[in-house]
Amino acid sequence: MSNPALLVAGRADDATRIELQELDGRPVTWCTVAGGKRHGAITARGGAAVAQGIRLSAERGVPVVLVLDTGGADIHEGLPALDAWGRIAAALVAASGVVPTVVAVVGACLSGPALLLGLADAVVMTADAFAYVSGPDAVASFTGMDVSRADLGGAGVHESASGVATLVVDDELELRSAVGDLLAHLPADHLGDPPRTACDDPASRECLRATSVVPSSPTAAYDVRVVIDDVLDRDSFMELRPRHAANLVIGFGRLDGRAIGVVANQPCVRAGTLDIDASRKAARFVVWCDAFNVPLLTLVDTPGFEPGRDLEWRGMIRHGAQLVQAYCEATVPRVCVIMRKAYGGAHIVMDSRGIGNDLCFAWPGAEIAVMGTAPAVQLLGSKGVTDADYDEAFLNPWRAAERGYVDDVIAPGDTRRSVAAAFAALHTKRDRIRPRKHANGPL
Repeated sequence: MSNPALLVAGRADDATRIELQELDGRPVTWCTVAGGKRHGAITARGGAAVAQGIRLSAERGVPVVLVLDTGGADIHEGLPALDAWGRIAAALVAASGVVPTVVAVVGACLSGPALLLGLADAVVMTADAFAYVSGPDAVASFTGMDVSRADLGGAGVHESASGVATLVVDDELELRSAVGDLLAHLPADHLGDPPRTACDDPASRECLRATSVVPSSPTAAYDVRVVIDDVLDRDSFMELRPRHAANLVIGFGRLDGRAIGVVANQPCVRAGTLDIDASRKAARFVVWCDAFNVPLLTLVDTPGFEPGRDLEWRGMIRHGAQLVQAYCEATVPRVCVIMRKAYGGAHIVMDSRGIGNDLCFAWPGAEIAVMGTAPAVQLLGSKGVTDADYDEAFLNPWRAAERGYVDDVIAPGDTRRSVAAAFAALHTKRDRIRPRKHANGPL
């Protein structure tokens, strides 16, 4: 990083300040739009300063944190202020995938500037914060429905229903700590590798809790976070968006000191099926990890895509394809572990061999097939196929291994050791060269 002092623009107006700060020993550009005479209203001058701070950060490889408590563009300035938040948006888009970007909401974030939340890698909100594009008055005028600002766009809404909030914290002190924890798993820019930390948890440790928590019955529920915690370094897992699409778990963690991203089906919520929100949640996370060289561990236990007319009408095909494309384009090291069930199309989209994982392990009890035994035997019943026939011919992991879809069948207790060794071997993996501008994905 050359001449970091150039990043410090100071106070652009009474609501805007840009500073180069140190967060957990690492430099970050800390842009604040809050307070002042007009409740953090974005002015032309303030917007230009924030946009410039973001651009300079991207040029010099410094993560960006944008803290907002704003009522929107300054109405007294009119169009120049409206244009200003657009310039911030353009700067965030240009920085996306170059340096990590975090938007923190510590109060209000209203109107057009609320869209900035959708452009950042992560959004952290305090519990009393709220954000929306159209406020309660506009909603009442247009729909006749009275709604409070908390019910419309409070932190709880964005933590669960909308999925906008990556994390919700109690106050600004906890917010700063959460932002630091997020950035600790990421490099300063896309050219670097995530920081590796010292680890006193042996990579060879046996996964006793993971072995005991997963039931042998394919329909019994359990909390996959117990497995994640046992496979990763002790107390290292940081779950993200935990209340949104809870049938799928994502988050950062460490394995033998290396930062990794985790995607896992959650059998104790809707049996771990994939729906629109889960597909989008996972796809967004996979793309983020790939942008900043964070290896991906995928833990699979899913009976398939959740059925339903509403889901199909809302575009299950298109949104499910987002997860397919995210994995297919990811060039970071990718390790998949099939723990119990991997059926049909859901098996494919959960980082299967077909879409390009680097190594795939399966537990001995894993069931990998087009569908489960009961529906398959019902379809094949006229041919005299029994449950035992189907299990032997199609369902067990050794058949998948014989065909090259699984690299090794491992004991559940060996999962940590096997996955850690896999990531160590894949550490030198490099990107493929892509001779095109970009794909036209299923947005």
